[in-house]
Amino acid sequence: MSIISPDYNEERQRKEDEEAKKRADDEAKKKKVLSNMGAHFGGFLAKVEQRRGKRQTAREIKKTTLTERRKPLAIENLREDGLRRRANELWENIYDLESEKFDLTEKMKRQKYEIKVLLNRIQHAQKFKKVHGKGKVGGRWK
Repeated sequence: MSIISPDYNEERQRKEDEEAKKRADDEAKKKKVLSNMGAHFGGFLAKVEQRRGKRQTAREIKKTTLTERRKPLAIENLREDGLRRRANELWENIYDLESEKFDLTEKMKRQKYEIKVLLNRIQHAQKFKKVHGKGKVGGRWK
């Protein structure tokens, strides 16, 4: 048997610890790279799906958006006062959504009106402009 100095044991232990740390860092890097690849690959698949031209019907779009927005009621363990509070919260939420819907529809009406007015101005201005041939004005909002 040979006698091994304590310095040698400490040095060996330190090297083993460094190697273990290095391996752990490498594993963490690999996991990070793989998770990033997975995340980007999911985005890639979504883009491929869009390019393919798979069109969702209005019903499917509505269903997916509702499943994303819908929250569970969680009213199983509530008493009467809790149910009243929950009903008030839901009513306020509906009220906010309806007011937002109204504001957006009014904004859309105003924008459509402004587009029509601007198209009329363009057409009126082109009547007096001397151009060889007629320029077509209009588009989707006409």
